[in-house]
Amino acid sequence: MTKSSGPATFRAGLVQMCSTRDPDRNIADATDLIRQAVAEGAQYVQTPEVTTLMELDRNRLFSLIEPEEGNPALSHFRSLARELGIWLHIGSMAVKVSAEKLANRSYVISPDGEVVARYDKIHMFDVDLPGGESYKESRNYAPGAAGVVVDLPWGRLGLTICYDLRFPYLHRALAKAGAMFIAGPAAFTKTTGEAHWHALLRARAIETQCFVLAAAQTGMHEIGRATYGHSIVIGPWGETVAEAGTEPGYIVAEIDPALVADVRGRVPSLTHDRSFAVIEAASDPGRGARP
Repeated sequence: MTKSSGPATFRAGLVQMCSTRDPDRNIADATDLIRQAVAEGAQYVQTPEVTTLMELDRNRLFSLIEPEEGNPALSHFRSLARELGIWLHIGSMAVKVSAEKLANRSYVISPDGEVVARYDKIHMFDVDLPGGESYKESRNYAPGAAGVVVDLPWGRLGLTICYDLRFPYLHRALAKAGAMFIAGPAAFTKTTGEAHWHALLRARAIETQCFVLAAAQTGMHEIGRATYGHSIVIGPWGETVAEAGTEPGYIVAEIDPALVADVRGRVPSLTHDRSFAVIEAASDPGRGARP
């Protein structure tokens, strides 16, 4: 699409990781990649889902996770955002909310190091995939109950995490709440990523007429789980702006917020909602049949 005039453009960085069972290593890896993205001009940097720990063993998971208050990982990232003068979006990290449950929580941190938005993943990844893969996220995590939008200098950002991608109504609600950009940090499995990652992200961008920014986990993790990678920025017309491959690293993309208004002006579908009822058709195939 043709670049248009309007709000100032900005550079967004997406960090792609292969998180391990060692939180200190993951924090160090994320920090290094964030710094590299900022060195290339990124003003907003997003990390993937479960940035600080990839762990399936419940006992070990709960032994390593801290509550939000006094959380050393969060304190580190707040200091890093302040040092670098950036909007830092930790795609998600686990925080303890009770003795039995964690939250899979996103944090948006301002350049002064303040947490300006929190979002707890709403939709739990409870699935049995072909090949024997099985995930029961709800066993360890409490689902969130609210969508979240936050104002950045360039426009409003809507927050989602991974499996939320399969629920269009959440994304449309965020767009209706003024989001121009939607974040989708993820740890998509290799199986589901190969089948659906690009199609779902393009659909959410087209439906909401937003930029979609999705930092991803990638590769074979210590726990034996394979994730898909392909961190990606998709524009409001459904076009790929930038995409990573399958190795840890980062991408940086120029984002033009004015394109959102351009697309919404061309196809104003966000203003065309209509109320409707769903009715059950007659079960007798002969009823109402025409001669």
